[in-house]
Amino acid sequence: MDDLYNPQTIESAVQKMWQETGVFRASEDTSRQKFYCLSMFPYPSGRLHMGHVRNYTIGDVISRYQRMLGKNVLQPMGWDAFGLPAENAAMQNGVHPADWTYDNIAYMRDQLKRLGFGYDWQREVATCAPDYYRWEQWFFLRLLEKGLVYKKTSPVNWCPNDQTVLANEQVIDGCCWRCDTPVIRREIPQWFMKITAYADELLRDLDTLDGWPEQVKLMQQNWIGRSLGVELEFAVQETGEPLKVYTTRPDTLLGVTYVAVAAEHPVAKLAVERNPDLQSFVDLCLQTQASEAALETMEKRGVDSGFRAVHPLTGEVVPIWIANFVLMGYGTGAVMSVPAHDQRDYEFAKQFGLPIKPVIFPLDGGGIDLETAAFVEKGRLANSGAFDGLTSEDAFEAIADRLEQLGKGHRQVHYRLRDWGVSRQRYWGAPIPVIYCECCGTVPVPDDQLPVLLPKDVDFESQGSPLARLDSFVNVACPTCGAGARRETDTFDTFMESSWYFARYASADSSTAMLDARAGYWLPVDQYIGGIEHAILHLLYARFYNKLLRDAGLVPAAEPFTRLLTQGMVLKDGSKMSKSKGNTVDPQELINRYGADTVRLFIMFAAPPEQSLEWSDSAVEGAFRFLKRLWKQVAGHVNAGPASALNVGDLDPAQRDIRRQVHETLRKVTDDMGRRQTFNTAIAANMELLNALAKFDDVSEQGRAVRQEALELVVLMLAPMVPHICQELWSALGHAEAVVGAGWPAVDESALVKESIELVVQVNGKLRSRITVPVTADKAAVESAALADPAVQRYLEGQPLRKVIVVPGKLVNLVV
Repeated sequence: MDDLYNPQTIESAVQKMWQETGVFRASEDTSRQKFYCLSMFPYPSGRLHMGHVRNYTIGDVISRYQRMLGKNVLQPMGWDAFGLPAENAAMQNGVHPADWTYDNIAYMRDQLKRLGFGYDWQREVATCAPDYYRWEQWFFLRLLEKGLVYKKTSPVNWCPNDQTVLANEQVIDGCCWRCDTPVIRREIPQWFMKITAYADELLRDLDTLDGWPEQVKLMQQNWIGRSLGVELEFAVQETGEPLKVYTTRPDTLLGVTYVAVAAEHPVAKLAVERNPDLQSFVDLCLQTQASEAALETMEKRGVDSGFRAVHPLTGEVVPIWIANFVLMGYGTGAVMSVPAHDQRDYEFAKQFGLPIKPVIFPLDGGGIDLETAAFVEKGRLANSGAFDGLTSEDAFEAIADRLEQLGKGHRQVHYRLRDWGVSRQRYWGAPIPVIYCECCGTVPVPDDQLPVLLPKDVDFESQGSPLARLDSFVNVACPTCGAGARRETDTFDTFMESSWYFARYASADSSTAMLDARAGYWLPVDQYIGGIEHAILHLLYARFYNKLLRDAGLVPAAEPFTRLLTQGMVLKDGSKMSKSKGNTVDPQELINRYGADTVRLFIMFAAPPEQSLEWSDSAVEGAFRFLKRLWKQVAGHVNAGPASALNVGDLDPAQRDIRRQVHETLRKVTDDMGRRQTFNTAIAANMELLNALAKFDDVSEQGRAVRQEALELVVLMLAPMVPHICQELWSALGHAEAVVGAGWPAVDESALVKESIELVVQVNGKLRSRITVPVTADKAAVESAALADPAVQRYLEGQPLRKVIVVPGKLVNLVV
């Protein structure tokens, strides 16, 4: 065996062996326990970054460990391939989005293979492939039949430059995340999926996800935002029409001093008709992004609409203001404003000199200070007529009852969650399979005409989606009546593709069904790995989509992911790696220099998977040095000749001691790899063991047998982390089968039995020495050994011994 570790030669040969044997191809074997391990698939941006490498290394380590446990493992990989970046690249570089995407996929696939990830490449999917989005279109039409998708005009974030809708998360400081153009609010027709119909189930089933981080479940719970409140009506004095508002604090109803409506609200539109001077303010509101988060921090602005609202209980007349902090897409588009008890209402009232009327006071009878802030706590009512003296909780019920008696309100469960807008005005996405006919209305594309193919021959000369300008795509015969009709030119939001890809892997080659019986075997995913930044939208949409698939009889379980691991970020110099900060590290350069195993070892050793990982060049060097030491130890052992069979009964105390350390390490590593998933401590334990083996210089027949067993176990324990070197070492140690097919080793419990133990010896509570005694030693023997220790005797100095305290298995304390 060569004394020098050559990672490039080793890794190339081992990867070739994996490919030729097809070891990672998964098949449905009902006689074995399945394990489906999935890492969130990447956008094919062109090159892997270290965040990718960390995510996929964690997933591969878990997959390899579960395979060694004897489970039937599926670990697939694919590409989240649609999206605006490809379109932007096409316009900037004159490359078609499809060519740009597939070229990037080819390069990144090669990078993943170079890192030694054990994927079943036969199940690879790319969401931009027609055989993938065909089934997305098909399923959308099934949901349309059920009334779970619909189209309506809705306010959206609109990028005037890219001519497309932006999600709230794609608006940074009021500008488009891609081109930095200021975003405006615009009303356009949009397709929606009724995720709110599943809000209760999405919330309730969070309690079943015991394998998810509590932080992620809480984030989803807050996003869904279930609350019990009251929907009530103010009357618009000038028109007599009802103005509906929703509140979770009906106890504050008697403190309302104004009502605020969104710029798109019918009352606002009517006000502009009567007073055109208001139009400029409405236009200003439309240049504001449509997200609740943005409204929390923006400057509060408003104008008096000139209309008045009549209080439902008191008949008091209060002004109706058009305000920029109210969104039409949230709730009713109108809010009852109680400045004394809501901070946002308070700030607005202060700015515009509106009345502030306190109606809630502390339960202890104390006063409140409204000079600098609203009093937002619950308490006891005052200035509220017949409801004076009630607590906030009692007032909720009493005021709700009164409103229901008057027919002016009712209790209602409300969700912060809104229906999912799934249409985008861009080219590089899956076409929405709908046709518009003047005679027949909205017509679904017949199943036998699916997929609606995304045409490749398009013009990117102008801004906006080229589909709307392509007559050969737009103009089509109506499937129902045959008359001339028009295709929908919007494409699906890319969250649509990423919300069911996990299921398609189970049936990736099916041309006759979206999912087949194989999905019933593999799903749900046993382990899902991805960044915390996807904790809300992607995971929520995937959970929702899974429930839709379940209700259609396509998947067996209510939830898609049994266990979730959210890996931390990769940092350098204290900040997240990014091209803009110039602090990135190219994985390819590291592979070329050190080999994939060094990169994998550093990634897994530098930090627990859930925590951020601080990049360290010296730590990468340290990982490489450890692998060289491992190689050198095995080479030295192998080159000395074959070892004899291990005979446990013939071992001397030193041999039994090192063997005990080996099996103690195996017991710890087994727990670290499985239950705890603290892979860094598993690696550290192997490093300590290798150091101990380096000091074990017994070259006797049984000494070499003990070393053979120890080195074999180290190789098996490290195989999930550094599979290439471990394959070569496993072979060198005399094994014909591949290490990837070897089982996880079992702890020899008899090896853990200690013949002697080390005890701390204290004099008057201070550590003075350590002694080794037989495990069977009684208290008298322990005391005698402690008193006989020369180091201890120096501290006794003939002083009378007052007491001896023996803590079994730990220490002896001599009191003088």
